This record gives sequence, C-alpha cells and structure tokens, in this order.
Amino acid sequence: MNCKQFLKELTDYLDGAIDTQLRADLEEHLIWCHDCYVVCNTTKMTIQVYKDNELYDLPEDLRSRLRSAVITKCKSHKAESGGEGGS
Repeated sequence: MNCKQFLKELTDYLDGAIDTQLRADLEEHLIWCHDCYVVCNTTKMTIQVYKDNELYDLPEDLRSRLRSAVITKCKSHKAESGGEGGS
C-alpha cells in the first residue's frame, strides 16, 4: 500500500465501505505513514465538525444589527459600482 493507493481508498475507508483485508492494509499504512495519518485524521475531524454543526437562533438584537450591516454594505457597494444591478 502506498500513499496514492491510500488516498484513493480514503473516502470508502472513512465510510466503512471496504472489506476487512483492505481496512487492515489501510490501517497498517497509517501506522508508518505520518502524512497519510494526518490527512486521514484531519478529514475525520472535519467531517465530525460538520456533522455536529447545528443552526442556532440569533438573538433578535443581533439579527437586526447584522441585517442593517448587510443592507448598509450592499447599498455602499451599489453606490460604488454606479448603481448598476448585475454582478
């Protein structure tokens, strides 16, 4: 197992969608390859962060201030660009 092969199988490894022998080969590679270990671990942590991500209601005063700031910024940008609509 080399790094290129490991990276090719990383998604299936993280999803648990591989057979026992391939899993053993990948885990053996992780023991001695620090670079792949870092990639694998970072990917796992990133997935976990997104899985744990929940939407939170903003307090009304913060929501109002944020809305005002966005509107002000949009108006400022529109004035700077000559008021034309288009991106």
